[in-house]
Amino acid sequence: MIATPGHGTDRAVLAPAAALFRGLGDPTRLSLVRELARGEARVVDLSTALGLGQSTVSNHLACLRECGLVDFRPQGRASVYHLTRPELMDLLIAAEALLQATGNAVALCPSYADSAPESCALVPAGLGQPGE
Repeated sequence: MIATPGHGTDRAVLAPAAALFRGLGDPTRLSLVRELARGEARVVDLSTALGLGQSTVSNHLACLRECGLVDFRPQGRASVYHLTRPELMDLLIAAEALLQATGNAVALCPSYADSAPESCALVPAGLGQPGE
């Protein structure tokens, strides 16, 4: 996809990667991924942890589920959500390393900085640091 030589600027080849990053490009969805990296959780637990309404959390989980990044299992009347792809954590750890290497320059970029605080960590503490 990204590192495939010989494709030049073929937008169709890059479209899936762009869609993935758009899916992860929302601070609420990143927060949900961070929480789910800690372990499985119900919507009510995620709502409480993030201080968001249950409908907001449910809508963002639906988006992440459609992307194949999270799924759920029924538990009584509730659904318990979990991350489906361990590679997602590798991606977020690499993003943390990139942010550190650039001094969070993207947070100062006028095109992308409107909702990204400089101190925002993509990966929960203790779940892996760049270089580990």
